[in-house]
Amino acid sequence: MAQHPNDPSLRSWIPVPKDSDFPIQNLPLGIAAWNGEPPVPCTRIGDTVVDLSILADSAMLDGLDIPREAFLAPHLNAIMAHGKTAVRALRERLSELLRADNTSFRDDNTLREDALLPLDQVVMHLPVQVGDYTDFYSSRQHAYNVGVMFRDPANALLPNWLHLPVGYHGRSSSIVVSGTPIHRPMGQYKPAPDAAPVFGASRQLDFELEVAFITFDGKPLGQRISTAEAEDHILGLVLFNDWSARDIQAWEYVPLGPFLGKNFGSSMSPWVVLLDALEPFRVSSPQQDPEVLPYLKQGPKHHFDIGLEVSITPEGGEENVICRSNLKHLYWSMAQQLAHHTVNGCNVRAGDVMASGTISGEEPGSFGSLLELSWKGTKPIALKDGAQRTFIQDGDTVTIRGHAAAGGVRIGFGEVRGEVLPAVPFA
Repeated sequence: MAQHPNDPSLRSWIPVPKDSDFPIQNLPLGIAAWNGEPPVPCTRIGDTVVDLSILADSAMLDGLDIPREAFLAPHLNAIMAHGKTAVRALRERLSELLRADNTSFRDDNTLREDALLPLDQVVMHLPVQVGDYTDFYSSRQHAYNVGVMFRDPANALLPNWLHLPVGYHGRSSSIVVSGTPIHRPMGQYKPAPDAAPVFGASRQLDFELEVAFITFDGKPLGQRISTAEAEDHILGLVLFNDWSARDIQAWEYVPLGPFLGKNFGSSMSPWVVLLDALEPFRVSSPQQDPEVLPYLKQGPKHHFDIGLEVSITPEGGEENVICRSNLKHLYWSMAQQLAHHTVNGCNVRAGDVMASGTISGEEPGSFGSLLELSWKGTKPIALKDGAQRTFIQDGDTVTIRGHAAAGGVRIGFGEVRGEVLPAVPFA
């Protein structure tokens, strides 16, 4: 009997460094380009990128109900169009080809030379062509912290928050792959509560520690996806930094919500970790009180234990880890988010991105934004070089990392990283 791809005893004939995010039990999907060639679908094991277009041309991926042309596409949407069953079969096939005892790929020197690429020689691209982007607000502690800062502890959570996964439709055109610099946004803000608004570069630029899931095609317009069906429509997860200009956002968001304070850029990690690879890390969902409406009820384990961290590296300086959190801190699960998103008949498509919202735990060191870590700028964060941060400065690089570990297996995401550049001046 073939071993399951999640079997912790599996080993690959490709070397995998100790504590790598990408053992044979992971096998994420991404889009990479090498040596000036067009970008194509790939997987990663250790520090080696495996070109799936070469494997497809060599008939190694035949019989998966995914045509060879899909492995030449510059985004994963062409593969995703064939659904979760086909992608699951693809992961199983890759696991078989890369196992230590499989010689069909290992002993073909020409195939190895063509298909295996050193990580440091490839250029990673956005993994999917994003059609629509939704940002949720699913961490109770984050919502509470923001409510305390801008309202009061007695009314920190708005009346609807415990009844439904709050979300808004974001801007897909400004989602960029890790490593893409972000220019400081400009807009209107109030320099003081009683002052008139002014125009200029944001003075309160922030990160948001998030994890996003990417969907397969959903049901036709007018039909809904239940919590029981939801994960069949989810390809996998990526790390996500939804950059936020807090001062611009604070002035503009009433009554219709985020706009210029959010749509200038969001950063996505390049490797999509498939939901199947995260099965060993399921944990119990939190008790929800008050009881949710029937369409939001779910099974007992729709949350995942994935450790997360955020660091700031000043220009020319050392990296400073300023936050450690966990995906399990979310109140609303991905299944509930997707069920709520479609309960009115809204259709979702392959490549849609749905982000968790800022992930904050109960301890101050687990708060997922500088807004919370510096408590609205009143408690500066000390860096190793003696400098302080209340919000992000030009030249700072923000890096988010995440991984899950259990039973001797570590499944990670790599990182999502972005440097902040000065605002672009008017011509």
